Amino acid sequence: MPEIISVLDPGAPFSKRLAYHRKRSGKTRAVLGGLVGRSAEWVKGLETGRLDMPRLPMLLRLADILEVDLFDLTGEARLSQAAYTKHSHPSLDTIKRALTAYPAKTTNPVAADVLAGRVQQAWQRWHGQRRERDAIAPLLPGLLADAGAAVRSLQGDERRRAARQLAQIHHLTQLYCAFQPAPELVYMVSDRAMITAQDADDPIAMAGAAWYLNHVWRDVGEAAEARVELALDIARMLRPERSTEEQALYALMHLAVALSHAKLGREGEAWQHHDTAYEAVRRLPGYIHPWLMIGTGMVEHYAVTIHLDLQKPGRALQAAERIDPAAVPSRTRQSRYLVEVARAHHRQRDPVAAVHLMLKAREASYDTFAFSLFARSMVASMLPDPPATVADEVRDLAGTLGLAA
Repeated sequence: MPEIISVLDPGAPFSKRLAYHRKRSGKTRAVLGGLVGRSAEWVKGLETGRLDMPRLPMLLRLADILEVDLFDLTGEARLSQAAYTKHSHPSLDTIKRALTAYPAKTTNPVAADVLAGRVQQAWQRWHGQRRERDAIAPLLPGLLADAGAAVRSLQGDERRRAARQLAQIHHLTQLYCAFQPAPELVYMVSDRAMITAQDADDPIAMAGAAWYLNHVWRDVGEAAEARVELALDIARMLRPERSTEEQALYALMHLAVALSHAKLGREGEAWQHHDTAYEAVRRLPGYIHPWLMIGTGMVEHYAVTIHLDLQKPGRALQAAERIDPAAVPSRTRQSRYLVEVARAHHRQRDPVAAVHLMLKAREASYDTFAFSLFARSMVASMLPDPPATVADEVRDLAGTLGLAA
């Protein structure tokens, strides 16, 4: 990996800023160029100052892919306008207050079994509703407060059962906060989830925490080796022969490793671990984990993502021809998958197909689509000069994504 610049001068030009944030994300010039449909030489031209700073749609795509604000990338405040920032859900401040509240110990803690029923209901809402953030936002403050109090007040096995539920509540909170202008909350709850799962001394809870922690690290290009090591360590803790759930989570850990390797361009390792994951779930015909959704359908869905991260959109589309979007009974995961297939079409210079799939993704889950950074990047690039046959649809999607026409 190239050496990361340790300090970025506040007055640095765009060329230096792009190089800094690219290296910090762990992406090579070829990878970054491929993600925006350009060459490694084009990225080099920008970073050396040979090419001028690109126009706003391309800047939006680069900023989304590198997970930075426009101001961080350009240093120009005039480009950092509210019209181009990420969505913020109306309940975000309420959730933040719930996360930063530290109530005193309660004398009447909620029983772990009662918490489990409430958590199950929240997961059903998350996976089953078209506006999943609206669906779970009213539940999260009470769940966070009651589960936290239970963990502080209960003892022994009952306390460990409550801790397992609290870890899942943190997962839900992480999903709620993701892709909003509050990255500190995502880091906070993903860390809390792992600490709580470890406190419960439960490999199953730790596997769920590792999956979501891997997403956080992978999205920002951090801790590549550490996230692989974490997933493999937990895979070794699991006993696939002991239960169906542990076999499914064993597959999930190898899927996490596959995605990490793909993000780094390690094709052989990526497919090796994807094959391990698929072989594990293939032995569980018809099984789908109730909240992590791991099963054959999910492993197949992520094959498209692996092809894309390996800069092979054609292979991604070939794989998608054989994959049923509805194979995972979750609106959020179906929408995410459809955006991934749209991304492959977009990379193949087929904007009409990309728009069609983004419309399907929005229908599956309005929230998942509206908060998708990849959807924002694709629509932003089309918006200045949309294909005539889908111009109205592009403008409609732009409205959903909060992009200025």
